[in-house]
Amino acid sequence: MDAELEHLLAAIGPRLRSLRRDRGMTLEALSAATGISVSGLSRLESGKRRPTLELLIPLARAHHVALDQLIAAPATGDPRVHLTPLQHRKNGSVLVPLTQYPGRLQVFKQVIAPGPRRLVTHTGYEWFFVLAGELLLVLGERELTLRPGEVAEFDTAEPHWFGPSGDRPVEILHIFGPQGDKARVRARPAALRNEP
Repeated sequence: MDAELEHLLAAIGPRLRSLRRDRGMTLEALSAATGISVSGLSRLESGKRRPTLELLIPLARAHHVALDQLIAAPATGDPRVHLTPLQHRKNGSVLVPLTQYPGRLQVFKQVIAPGPRRLVTHTGYEWFFVLAGELLLVLGERELTLRPGEVAEFDTAEPHWFGPSGDRPVEILHIFGPQGDKARVRARPAALRNEP
């Protein structure tokens, strides 16, 4: 099993413990709600037992959360909005489409796990806003490290790659537009209004 998948699985136990404690549930109460033994729950939360769908589905039901929340998919905001996260099977990255406008700007929330670098080119224009972690953006020969609150935009005809700058995932808002779409700044802070 690769290290990224191992890391993803290892994070499930502590997440389950935190979820149970945040809800003020005891292991005994959770056992009664799920049919999983107290010792089985304890081993799962401590990482001594591997999480399986047979264990995670009743736990998700007992906690009234979506299964993807137990495996680290990003929250989707308003619980009445049902977005469908897409998980990359090989490295655990998660992509949540926030818009569905064919041929127009596409907006995504992404949690990107570490993975191999492979420069690509295609038509279009991209913008990133880093929410958490550090993003490494490779544009041709240049490498930029972006931190939370920082943004980047570039033409995707330039060879590019992006992902975590280290061994931890990075969370971003990602906007992709068709060829020629660029941001049009309509308002600026007073201090920047006179700059070109």
